[in-house]
Amino acid sequence: MGNAVAPHGPPVVTFWGAAGSVSGSMHLAETAGGLLLLDCGLSFERRHLRTFPFPPQRLRAVVLTHAHLDHSGNLPNLVRQGYNGPVFCTPATRDLLAVMLADSARIQEEDARRAAHREPWDHALPEPLYLLEDVERTLDQCIPIDYDEAFTPVPGVEAWLRPAGHVLGSAQVHLRTQWEGRTTTLTYTGDLGRSVLPLHQPPALVPAADLVLCESTYGGGHHEPLADMLSQLRDLVRQTLEREGKVYIPAFSLGRTQLMAWLLLDMMRSGSIPTCPLLIDSPLAARITTIYRQHFHELGAAVRAACGDESRRFLSAPHLRFVADVEESRELNAWPGPGILVASSGMGDGGRIVHHLYHGIEDPRNTVILVSFQAPGTLGARLLEAGPTVRLLGRQVNKWADVVQLRGFSAHADQSELLASLGDVLAAPRQIALVHGERVQSEALAEALRGAGAAQVSVAGAGQRCAWPESTDAVPAA
Repeated sequence: MGNAVAPHGPPVVTFWGAAGSVSGSMHLAETAGGLLLLDCGLSFERRHLRTFPFPPQRLRAVVLTHAHLDHSGNLPNLVRQGYNGPVFCTPATRDLLAVMLADSARIQEEDARRAAHREPWDHALPEPLYLLEDVERTLDQCIPIDYDEAFTPVPGVEAWLRPAGHVLGSAQVHLRTQWEGRTTTLTYTGDLGRSVLPLHQPPALVPAADLVLCESTYGGGHHEPLADMLSQLRDLVRQTLEREGKVYIPAFSLGRTQLMAWLLLDMMRSGSIPTCPLLIDSPLAARITTIYRQHFHELGAAVRAACGDESRRFLSAPHLRFVADVEESRELNAWPGPGILVASSGMGDGGRIVHHLYHGIEDPRNTVILVSFQAPGTLGARLLEAGPTVRLLGRQVNKWADVVQLRGFSAHADQSELLASLGDVLAAPRQIALVHGERVQSEALAEALRGAGAAQVSVAGAGQRCAWPESTDAVPAA
């Protein structure tokens, strides 16, 4: 693939990741000014995919939408393989990348050491995709860009980042360039958040463009009302505490942990649940929470108001404790309770939550509350299956604790929320390509968009190329 489009050809996007799936976001834009990569995520379906379908050293720039690893986690591998250009992202995303990518590198190195210890004779054991030194080089290449600040990622292309409301620092990307004397535009939504969740500011309306790359994670789906979720959460916590039990909440360290901790503290402040120990057992979540305080001005208005606009008060209370030390985490297995313990990972497939569940799942006083999507085959999904036992840490254990899934806390917009965010796009119908969704969800959203008046809607496929159509009018970026 060349370093620029043909002199008389339009700009083109090729979908290389999160096309027909929900991880590994990576979309390559070819412009007259060079190759521009939108996101560079790890593919959890193809964890050991090391190579790229284009030469990394021929890229001119990368623009990241946010710090979740399915959008950013393969970036140090890109740098390791020769990319030495700029990485544009919001300041909060830059700060989050420092902890997220370092944690990813640490886990990969630990996995490689464990594999080598188990099978020292196997010289074909996979090496880490990247090391901490690759992460440090990646961070040196990051250029922070504020929301609505115009920048030029490659010659001849103007760009803006707009709030996406998905997680701290998350952004939509709007690009504008010229082709044959006319303006042509592209918008990439990244992951769109929800205005009903209090933690982050609501997403901006998706800027109209000639080509819109729109996520479709919950196409065809509708989240349960937040009020219902809060009511169920309150009742489950109260019932568990009344029987002197412990509440276990597996949660992802970035975004979901902070949201759940905020909601639980808010319930304690209002008296809707008893004040009790709230333990956050995740060193990564603790570091991320510090970054949330550093970017406190980006949090939702209700959160800032409740904190009196004092960042130090965010997730700060006498009964809230962040657990960092490994030995302290182990001691929690003998903690008598009652109380609430939040730990990663959100699907229960790794992290400290596994040991806590191992020691708590056989106590009928306890409750496990799943607040994230549970992929098939993960521990969280197995906990939801019918049956009296579950396999944990190599042993079949009794599933005597209550296990409940609350589906309404997702940070992804559902179908109705996506349609609302796309209002300006639907008012000026052009091309929409759906990404970041399983095929069924993407097709459902495509049908809904056509029903709302969008004539040109397609579901992106891996390796598919899509030209930005020419525009007869300039499309404003903001």
